[in-house]
Amino acid sequence: MIKKAWAVWKGGIKDGGGTISTETGVLDNAPYGFKSRFENGKGTNPEELIGAAHAGCFSMALSLMLGEAGLTPERIETHAEVTLEKVGEGFEITASHLAVVAKIPGADKAQFEKLADMAKIGCPVSKLLNARITMEARLET
Repeated sequence: MIKKAWAVWKGGIKDGGGTISTETGVLDNAPYGFKSRFENGKGTNPEELIGAAHAGCFSMALSLMLGEAGLTPERIETHAEVTLEKVGEGFEITASHLAVVAKIPGADKAQFEKLADMAKIGCPVSKLLNARITMEARLET
């Protein structure tokens, strides 16, 4: 399975800008640039997109693991905070923190925490990231 996305950049790093698109069309020439990445300007940025991918991947992995345990989640909400830091002369994505709140009828806290940790380690995006991945998981009753 291969999924495709692409970016087009024009100009210098600070005065230029680009667009990001995906084959599904969910992103269709979405603008991004220096200001949206480093200065809270309008548009998207790679770290935000990685966060969305990590949150979505984790939520699906947790749903799978819950299903294998005989549980069906009513709701899983995952937020990801991706950290971009200056390291040496360049920048690195150094961490992704997942904050998860889930409502799962019949689940107990210990079982939920075990499955959430398994999903954190096992989701394909977690495996891709060479960063410290932390998580807070809360089961709603």
